[in-house]
Amino acid sequence: MLLVKAAAGGRYHRRVSTPVLPPLGGSARSLADQVAAAIRDGVRTGALVPGALYSAYQLADDLGVSRSPVREALLRLAETGMVVLERNRGFRVHRPGPREVAEVFHLRLLLEVPVVERVAAAPPAGLVDALYEELRAMSAAAAAGDETTFMAHDQRLHDHVLLAGGNRRLASSVAHLRDVTRLLGASTVGQSRDLAAVADEHRPVVRAIETRDPDAAARAMREHLVHTGRLLVHQENEVLADGTRDVEALWAEVVGD
Repeated sequence: MLLVKAAAGGRYHRRVSTPVLPPLGGSARSLADQVAAAIRDGVRTGALVPGALYSAYQLADDLGVSRSPVREALLRLAETGMVVLERNRGFRVHRPGPREVAEVFHLRLLLEVPVVERVAAAPPAGLVDALYEELRAMSAAAAAGDETTFMAHDQRLHDHVLLAGGNRRLASSVAHLRDVTRLLGASTVGQSRDLAAVADEHRPVVRAIETRDPDAAARAMREHLVHTGRLLVHQENEVLADGTRDVEALWAEVVGD
């Protein structure tokens, strides 16, 4: 790791100079897609951390690709708010503030609740089995204390529901929203709930889909997203704003409930 001095202000910033991500393997996806996925995984696992300055050139070397797909991937991720590009310097992983977290969950409520309501009215064949499989995997990961695996299955459970809704663009939009808060992980764990409790919040959603109860499915998804969103907003307020903001007022202003 190197310390580089900014041109103005004379302050030093961390610039990571050692490899942080492994080379890419073979895949049918485009190189830019693979690079973006590798960066997302690096954020999720903690290999890429907020605040550190990373070189796009070194990232290309680490991944064994040219600079072009790295630039394309970084531009995509910058659009989602996951990274911030610094001209002629590199990029940083962006940690969202309380308002950004509230905005993300407001959008997720607007998108995911109507989808689960529609899906529960007529779930496609195999969906319920797939959802219970993800729940079992989440429970196993919770018992093992494996947050990374837990979050992967958490996301797959949500993805199953969204894709069952038949709108891939909507599912992709929610994936981008999750990218914004991905580095927070299940970060309410150990503060107000554990992994098992997070898994339990998904069970009413799955049961409602299984019993074809759209109202219950929508209610359960809303309760899960609101609970998670509020907790994360409170947490980020403590981390980034030193607890000085009125979080409930902020949530009401952005989300409205």
